Amino acid sequence: MKVLEIREIDLGSVYPALAEVSARLDELSQKNRIETINWSSHLYKPDVEFVMAYGQKEIYLKFYVREEYTKAEKYETNQMVCEDSCVELFISPSDDGIYYNLEFNPIGIALMGCGTGRHDSKRVDAAVVNNIRHLASMGDKPFSEISGDNIWTLTVAIPFETFFRHNIESVKGKSFRANLYKCGDKLTTPHYVTWNPVGSEKPDFHRPEYFGEIKFI
Repeated sequence: MKVLEIREIDLGSVYPALAEVSARLDELSQKNRIETINWSSHLYKPDVEFVMAYGQKEIYLKFYVREEYTKAEKYETNQMVCEDSCVELFISPSDDGIYYNLEFNPIGIALMGCGTGRHDSKRVDAAVVNNIRHLASMGDKPFSEISGDNIWTLTVAIPFETFFRHNIESVKGKSFRANLYKCGDKLTTPHYVTWNPVGSEKPDFHRPEYFGEIKFI
């Protein structure tokens, strides 16, 4: 199981501008790779890295993606962004079995679910999801698939209250279980790549038993 230590950054504001957050994340030396291919049915591996930090009220996360095919056709909250180019954070704040799946396409459109597994995961109210701030290098307009040497980034700031089934006032000193993913269900070359290895027979990200650990130090 992979373990990741996340540090606090101080940008002088409770909710700093995302451009400042993004630039500060770029300065962090520890970039983590989403590069594990778990299923022989899908061998394509885009180049994907991420960095994480936290502030007074938010978790900061930035994805760096380089891939052959990219699209962002979904334009409304809780649409199936996994069918676009998609980066994902599945995260469980406690040992009660509940986790949150946060999924984003290249223009920052998000789907969010919550449950203990695929069988009972339910979509979260859009009002909660839309409190997640984002800054996308691909802009904010949906687009059809493009091919080539596509490079894009996505920065998100996730308020602690996003984890609405848990009472989180601070993450400092806490450990969450989590996994991060890159997929593209309906790209020309579909792919399913993970940070922590997943041992399911077929591609399945809703497997909390394969989450790694994130320590907020």
